[in-house]
Amino acid sequence: EPPDTPKDFSCQTQDMKKVTCTWRKEETYLYGRNSPQSMLIVCYGQHLSLPCLQPLTFFDRSSQKTALCKASCSKQCSCSWDIGQQQIWNVTVTVENPLGKKTATDVFDVKHRMYPTAPFHLWEDCTDTEMTLHWNYENTEVELFCQTEVVQPDGKVELHNSSVAGSRRLTVRGLRPHTEYTARVRCGAARHFWRWSEWSQPLITRTKEGTPSGKLDIWREITPVLGGRNVTLFWKQTPSFQANGKIISYEVTWEKIEDGSQPESISFSSVYNSTRIFLDNHSYRISVMAKNNVNFSLPSILIISRATDNSRKLLFCSFLGTEELKEGQVNGTDDGIFLSWEPGSIYDSYVIDWCNFPRLQPCDLQWKRFGPNISSAVISSAAFVPGVRYKFHIYGSVANRASLLEKKIGYLKELPPHLDPIVRKVDLTYNSVTLSWDSYLTNESEPGFVRGYHVYVSPIQGNCNLKGSKKHILSDESELCKYTIENPEEKRYTVKHLMPNTKYKIVVKAFTGGGETPIVNFRYIDTPYNSNMLYFIFLLVIVPTLVAAICHWKMKWVKEWCCPVIPSPNKSKVLSFKEFKMDSEKVLKINDCLPDMLAMDSNADAHKL
Repeated sequence: EPPDTPKDFSCQTQDMKKVTCTWRKEETYLYGRNSPQSMLIVCYGQHLSLPCLQPLTFFDRSSQKTALCKASCSKQCSCSWDIGQQQIWNVTVTVENPLGKKTATDVFDVKHRMYPTAPFHLWEDCTDTEMTLHWNYENTEVELFCQTEVVQPDGKVELHNSSVAGSRRLTVRGLRPHTEYTARVRCGAARHFWRWSEWSQPLITRTKEGTPSGKLDIWREITPVLGGRNVTLFWKQTPSFQANGKIISYEVTWEKIEDGSQPESISFSSVYNSTRIFLDNHSYRISVMAKNNVNFSLPSILIISRATDNSRKLLFCSFLGTEELKEGQVNGTDDGIFLSWEPGSIYDSYVIDWCNFPRLQPCDLQWKRFGPNISSAVISSAAFVPGVRYKFHIYGSVANRASLLEKKIGYLKELPPHLDPIVRKVDLTYNSVTLSWDSYLTNESEPGFVRGYHVYVSPIQGNCNLKGSKKHILSDESELCKYTIENPEEKRYTVKHLMPNTKYKIVVKAFTGGGETPIVNFRYIDTPYNSNMLYFIFLLVIVPTLVAAICHWKMKWVKEWCCPVIPSPNKSKVLSFKEFKMDSEKVLKINDCLPDMLAMDSNADAHKL
């Protein structure tokens, strides 16, 4: 290919003693004696309009001609020469190969092409909020002004320009105490700015310590004891608190409010974040301050109210786990455990505390503060795990006095119960079974709230299709009848519509918000025969058979009784009417009927009649 116009062709000076011109070399895919040749023609004079009377010529390395200077032409070509007393220059570069020729020209005043060397030898003077940077640079005839780059600890970059040309220092203000910063400097011509120099080597420095700003966040846990209360104090640094140095200790002070007695205080190393003190039943004002090598922070105040009979009762109830406030159940979400509470207009803030590890002692008490206009929050912690019950206490605070408002318990995620209910009694009829089980233990070790029970029933042979049940398919494709009891206090259930004289398998499972454990063990029952059916069979078969046997055995007596040879008048239907009765005897009046024949068995009977 023919050569292209030289790219990025420019000339500049770093010290007003030597000019350097650079351009980018392009590929032409011609090599050897056909490779492109570069020629630099330099003209100089007092005015740009003057003709080029004293040319200086540069040839690249491939030329056999004498050259003013040799260029390094790997990816970029360059050529340098002494300026001498000349200021205005006209430079033309020509690139040529057998397929063509292209040129580029740069006309300039060297004072307008100042590209300073990078500053060096940086050092600093620091206070707690200011940093003054000092540096050196090569002496030139051109006045320079410089720019400082300051990198904050969070990576944010700030640029600061020197306000005085030729100054070799700059003060940066508004820095944070005891904080590490990275700074570097670059310079450019104050007049006829051409370009910035390269950055100096970075300087890493730290501001001095200052007085801590803000307050510590403090909280307490009160345990009633004989004669007073054990108060465990906790403190932590919040985002608004700035140590402004290395915290070396914490100062805890407490004093009675009523009688204004002499305050007591104790100091702790910075490795501690809690302490326990004993207080009697009076009101106390407690303050906690952080200290660094410069000064103390502002005190954080906590008021412990006087222990009245009612408050002591509440404290003891809370300590024993029998507090009068009912515990509300809360649910976990993807982000944590959601809590809500009834706000009160008198409170200036709310505090929620909980234990990260409720099954351990100490339980790692945590707390979080909320503004007066907030009535719900999602509590999250890296320590929260599924299947662990967490207790939350919600306090309302006014003028540094806190009072318990509500209690909540909940899980990040509920898991199935550990155990199944223990069935203590089974009452069977031919078509039903009544199961009775013990109250399910719902202590803190349970992995979820028991929401109710499931009763599963199925005959050993065949599928289950009992009325009022739902189908439940096991992993082995077997089918069960499922009954749901949504009252966790229920301890008895009757399964109806069973078949008599049938073997069934049955089980009772407790379930939580996390479901239930897989069904493994069944209880087997056999329903008895239907007693009503047996009675019917007895009446229908046994009784007639028994009567027939008796009749066969007493055939003569039965025949005499039912079909006598000589009928008894007392058995005549005619004598069954009331008008034929006289007293208790049945009498047939002769004049009431006309007999066809009169038979006399014996004279004695006839005489009697």
